[in-house]
Amino acid sequence: MWSNERKNRIITNTSVMIKEKLIIVKIGGHVIDDKAALTKFLQQFSEIKANKLLVHGGGKLASELAKKLNIPVVMHEGKRITDKETLDVTTMVYAGLVNKTIVAQLQSLSCNAIGLCGTDANCIKANKRPVAEIDYGFVGDINADSINTKFIVELLKQSIAPVFSAITHDGKGNLLNTNADTIASCLSVALSHLYDVQLVYCFEKNGVLKNVNDQQSLISKINEEQYHVLKEEGIIHSGMIPKLDNAFKALDQGVNSIHIGKSDYLLELLKTHQHAGTILYN
Repeated sequence: MWSNERKNRIITNTSVMIKEKLIIVKIGGHVIDDKAALTKFLQQFSEIKANKLLVHGGGKLASELAKKLNIPVVMHEGKRITDKETLDVTTMVYAGLVNKTIVAQLQSLSCNAIGLCGTDANCIKANKRPVAEIDYGFVGDINADSINTKFIVELLKQSIAPVFSAITHDGKGNLLNTNADTIASCLSVALSHLYDVQLVYCFEKNGVLKNVNDQQSLISKINEEQYHVLKEEGIIHSGMIPKLDNAFKALDQGVNSIHIGKSDYLLELLKTHQHAGTILYN
């Protein structure tokens, strides 16, 4: 028979191992540009009862504004090449218009949220990407150590949902454009030490597709080996590459589960036994 003291010690030690749930959602693609789709997504996001955090891209708005200002839009493998003028545009659109519009809509849905970029409270510090074969310009690279988890945890404790745009800083007074998929991945890894993290990438497609023009060609499950084969065959390309690169990196570093799917089905994607989207596995 165990003594009461030993029983209590076992119960206490077990309870320490239990982490609170944290849902991290990255929203991007054409959903940002589609008012109805974005509203539907934010309604579902507001209904999540667990701790939650949102990361967003800028959709086509930054590119459209750049074109109006006669600033060239240059992409490489789904990543934006950011010169000084492009940085100004992305900062205005991502950290300004898009971020505050999303936060305002969440407040209207009784979801208390705060709009942030990496500069705020030193949340996400980045290093300017070194020039190799491609000069990406004012683009920031980050990792899980770049995240100020202490500040984010304090917000979550107050039931405030942080909403992050894709702008970071280098600690020297310079802004940097950083891939939103990377931000979501690094936030997930950094916070997985404290929470049971579920990461969801939402956009306008049903998930990872064999044919981007056929929504029925869904790949329901994919591991990293399968991903690299499909990438080599050109079946997976463009913007899906940084998304999956970051997702598998997060999975390898302790994030509990990762799903990719259509923003219309966010609540379905969050279910343990779901039939929507693509599940990533080791």
